[in-house]
Amino acid sequence: MNILFFGPNGSGKGTQGKILKDKYNIAHVESGAIFRDNIKGGTELGKKAKAYIDKGDLVPDDITIPMMIDRIKQDDCKNGWLLDGFPRNKVQSEKLHAALNEQGIKLDYVIEMLLDREIAKNRIMGRRLCENDNNHPNNIFIDAIKPDGDKCRVCGGALSTRADDQDEAAINKRHAIYYDTETGTLASSYYFRDLPDADFKYITLNGEQALPDVTAELISKL
Repeated sequence: MNILFFGPNGSGKGTQGKILKDKYNIAHVESGAIFRDNIKGGTELGKKAKAYIDKGDLVPDDITIPMMIDRIKQDDCKNGWLLDGFPRNKVQSEKLHAALNEQGIKLDYVIEMLLDREIAKNRIMGRRLCENDNNHPNNIFIDAIKPDGDKCRVCGGALSTRADDQDEAAINKRHAIYYDTETGTLASSYYFRDLPDADFKYITLNGEQALPDVTAELISKL
């Protein structure tokens, strides 16, 4: 199955993507990694992208989209892929959709994680890291995984915060892009939602649920 996955920072989209990767043996393709791999590998597209990045400019779609297509045509995507972090605006959605059709690559699902913007921000700012194991889930804004005071709810270890999780201005900036239904990421998602006669399924998920409940809803809809 080939999937586009949309959701704001703080929605748990990455976690759900990994669950799908493991369950269905598909590639979890993150747009940021594609840029890094092309630049590190010195590919022709990577060299072109680096020239823009070094100047602080956005990489044009006519470089980015061929990178995405090249990536999902690799061997590890033969069973399917989940593209995470791209497209980010309506024009990119239009161009990616056209490129997929041109290459004869079938899109099966578009998934949108629904989550209120304030809840998404609180989830990011509420994350706490355990000194013993970063995978011990602790979040002061989620009742099910609320820490034991200032101690890890799993092992009692001391907790800390990541600096970028507490950068409210940066979080607001990322969310302003995502939640923009005119030019932002939601506009990109809605392009697929509103396509007439689409030959793929558009799925929405209630991101306010506990993680296992989101997973259960997702699996039941695929």
